[in-house]
Amino acid sequence: MAYVDGYVLPLKKNKIDAYRQMAALAGSVWREHGALEYREWIAEDVKAGEHTSFPQAVKLEDDEIVVFSWIVFESRDHRDEVNAKAMSDPRLAGMMDPKSMPFDGKRMFWGGFEPLVAL
Repeated sequence: MAYVDGYVLPLKKNKIDAYRQMAALAGSVWREHGALEYREWIAEDVKAGEHTSFPQAVKLEDDEIVVFSWIVFESRDHRDEVNAKAMSDPRLAGMMDPKSMPFDGKRMFWGGFEPLVAL
């Protein structure tokens, strides 16, 4: 069964096009280096919760939306191999500078997940 890296981040609404371009390039790089799937989603129905929620998790501001993303790999080892190749790919070098990112990377969170249920 697959292994998934998941990401959640806040994105300024006026930066959606810039983020889409960045994500398309990143997705192409990850896929070229072996990722099985690359997906990026914009929140359409997420509300602030009483105790926790996507907006609260990223400290969402009024002019922002939540982005939810994942990359699918064959296994954790495969993820580690693909990520090492992707992160050293020169096409992504410009994206690694926090000043050039169309989102606040300090409020982004991510993690790797192994399967629990697959139907």
